[in-house]
Amino acid sequence: MTAPPVPGAGVRRSWIDAAGLAGRSRGVRALTACVVALAVLVAVGGTLLPVARPDDRPLSVMAGLGLAALLVTAGQLARLRFRLGRGVVSVSWGEAAFIIGYVVAPPGWLPLATLTGAAVAWALLSWLDEHRNVAEVAHLAASLALGTAGAATVARLIGGDGAVLGVRTQIALVAGALTYLLITFGLAALTLALHRDAAAEQIFARIPYAKVPMFVGNVLVGLGAVAVLVRKPIWLLAFGPALWLLQRTYRMHLRAEEERRMWEAFAAATAALPGRTEADVAEAGLRGALDVFGARRVEIEVRVAGGERRYAEDGPGHDISLGGRTGPAITRSMAVAGEVVGELTVWLAEPTLPAPRDEAAISAYGDALAAALHDAAAHDQLTELRRRADHDGVHDQVTGLRNRGSLLTDGDRLMRELERDSHVALLLLDVRGFREVNGTLGHRGGDDVLRLIAERLSELSRGSELVARVGDDEFALLVPGLTALADSSTPLHETPPPLPSAVRRARELAEHVGLPMEVAGVRLAVEIAVGVVVGRAGRIELTELVRRAALALDQAKRQELAVATYDTSQDAVTIDELALLAELQDALAAHDQIVLHLQPAVDLVTAAPTGVEALVRWQHPRRGQLSPNDFIRTVEHTELLTPFTHRVLDLALSAAASWAAVGVEVPVSVNVSARSLLDPAFPGQVADALRRHRAPASSLVLEITESVAVSDEAIVDDVLAELRDSGVQLSLDDFGTGYSSLSIVTRAPVDEIKIDRSFVDDMIDSSAAEAVVRGAVELGARLGVRVVAEGVETTEQRAALIELGCPNAQGYHFCKPMPADRIVQALTQLTEAAPDNIRPLRADDAS
Repeated sequence: MTAPPVPGAGVRRSWIDAAGLAGRSRGVRALTACVVALAVLVAVGGTLLPVARPDDRPLSVMAGLGLAALLVTAGQLARLRFRLGRGVVSVSWGEAAFIIGYVVAPPGWLPLATLTGAAVAWALLSWLDEHRNVAEVAHLAASLALGTAGAATVARLIGGDGAVLGVRTQIALVAGALTYLLITFGLAALTLALHRDAAAEQIFARIPYAKVPMFVGNVLVGLGAVAVLVRKPIWLLAFGPALWLLQRTYRMHLRAEEERRMWEAFAAATAALPGRTEADVAEAGLRGALDVFGARRVEIEVRVAGGERRYAEDGPGHDISLGGRTGPAITRSMAVAGEVVGELTVWLAEPTLPAPRDEAAISAYGDALAAALHDAAAHDQLTELRRRADHDGVHDQVTGLRNRGSLLTDGDRLMRELERDSHVALLLLDVRGFREVNGTLGHRGGDDVLRLIAERLSELSRGSELVARVGDDEFALLVPGLTALADSSTPLHETPPPLPSAVRRARELAEHVGLPMEVAGVRLAVEIAVGVVVGRAGRIELTELVRRAALALDQAKRQELAVATYDTSQDAVTIDELALLAELQDALAAHDQIVLHLQPAVDLVTAAPTGVEALVRWQHPRRGQLSPNDFIRTVEHTELLTPFTHRVLDLALSAAASWAAVGVEVPVSVNVSARSLLDPAFPGQVADALRRHRAPASSLVLEITESVAVSDEAIVDDVLAELRDSGVQLSLDDFGTGYSSLSIVTRAPVDEIKIDRSFVDDMIDSSAAEAVVRGAVELGARLGVRVVAEGVETTEQRAALIELGCPNAQGYHFCKPMPADRIVQALTQLTEAAPDNIRPLRADDAS
């Protein structure tokens, strides 16, 4: 962000930049100004003091001043440095220079000599490698001058004009050196604190640690040099090697301490790097780099998919807006197992070339930071995957709605929070014909339809209602706290039932969801079926509500209703259907549950038997006697068809044998499943049954429906032909109710036509029904096949059929279906009562 311009800022910026104060805080600027001004004042004031030279001083005034300034310069050039936070502290031979200078030069002139010598030394150092600006050089020289001024004052007050080698003067020199140390230490600590290069506790812990040993050496060297200078100056030549060894010892001491500090900080910083997120790691990495390397600025660039993210932090007290000076930048690429994670850039505090150890440490730190960033990225990915898994575990991935499991969990919790007697409704919605939508628009288009339906349901949901997708094309809406609707028919003292309110809501949903929508450029509308169930929150579980709503929905789809409600009678039906297959298997194994009821067909005029139809019944051990409508669909659509047909043929042929044994020669008719006529093995199954019972083929009539007889399947023609060739007779059942024309009797030749009972029922009152019956009778006569009218129940119907010339009939008017143990007696009675004009089922000349 760019700061707004301030009037006069350009002029002020120019002299600030020229003085080298840019990038330094206001406190540091103020301190620099005060220190420099005070140092100049002290230096000038000191020259005004009288120059008194005791006789034991070894040099003249001018020579002493020159030597003092030269010692200050040499002491500063030989300084040792160590890093403190983001700053650098120098340890020099200043105390030794003061002690010698105090002896060889007038004390009042020492501040000026120190100021001059220090300025020359730091200017030279800045020109050579440190590139310090004017303000910094002036601040350093002024600080040393103030330290010298304080030290000279203390030494003068204590030592007076005593002898140079006297005890009093020696104590004064030590006290002055200590004063010099305290003043320079205090100014350095204040500068670091104002510039926020290091914490106060760090300053007061590490500066004394580095300066105290050097101070002791300074004092010893200074006092020794003074003694040699006064007594035997030639021995000063021996100080060179000693000072060199002492300098090396101090340097190694500081370097070892600096290495220890840096690696301790490195260990602490890298230990703090691991974090849960990339931002946490980057923040810790910035703080650690600033602390470990005493950097002015650190930047971390993290490579991410599609770009990069950049993190940066400046060291305390560094005013970037003022264009402050920083040291060189070291950039290192961060990688893990060859995969680049990002880059680390560190701006060092000092404007000098970085030391190899700094580069090595930054590289090592970058490796640790790269590993932490890589781990954080992996953690972020795992967190995202876990979040997705948690979300997908309770939400539908296509619509974003709750899934079935989430509906059950959240719904149960919601129901437990309601009052025990409050009503809850569950509406289960199904999209009719959704398979056709998928087939036409593709699965992507189908998903779009589901999403639109989900949006509409969500828009219609209220408050705490829960919407979920519970199946491929099924949705659910849980309505807690259902409000019942009262109408004019509800008595005032009664609470209106809640079901009408739920039904009304279901109709609203079906109407709104069924509005036209546009998907993949196609404008379409879907039909919705809704199953509705209502229960009390404290008396039923949600899983039971779902089961009941599914039963209601099945009823709505089966009856093609928009809305259907749950009925308790559906429970038994559903349970029975679920158990039906297993119970049928048990029935076929039991040999006494699948039975036949037999109904004779008779001559309309004489009432003599002309055939018997076998009607299968199931003596269910729990549900009682069941008609074929209750179980035949399950038989036809499972592998039970073959053993079931085997059982029925055995029972029918066994019954036929029983009445043939008493001289009643009429065939037995058995209804054939449509699937049996699609089975090439079916004729062989029939032939095997006839062989087992030693029965002639003519004793068996297989009844087929008209719709099966006109099937386009070629196999049906083959099976029918093979059955006819074997001698088995064929009967066309329910004639007139299928899709056929009269060509059926030529395509599938039969021996008998059975007129459907619906025409017999209506023929008295309907001329159309009478015409159908008349046509069937005439057709049978012309083709030479038997014609049997089904469902004759009244004398009027019998008379009408006789008048139309129908030869045979079957129905309650003549005989009801009866068990096999009674059929022989009934047939015998009918035969004995009839005149001798019975015609056989197939005439001798019939084909």
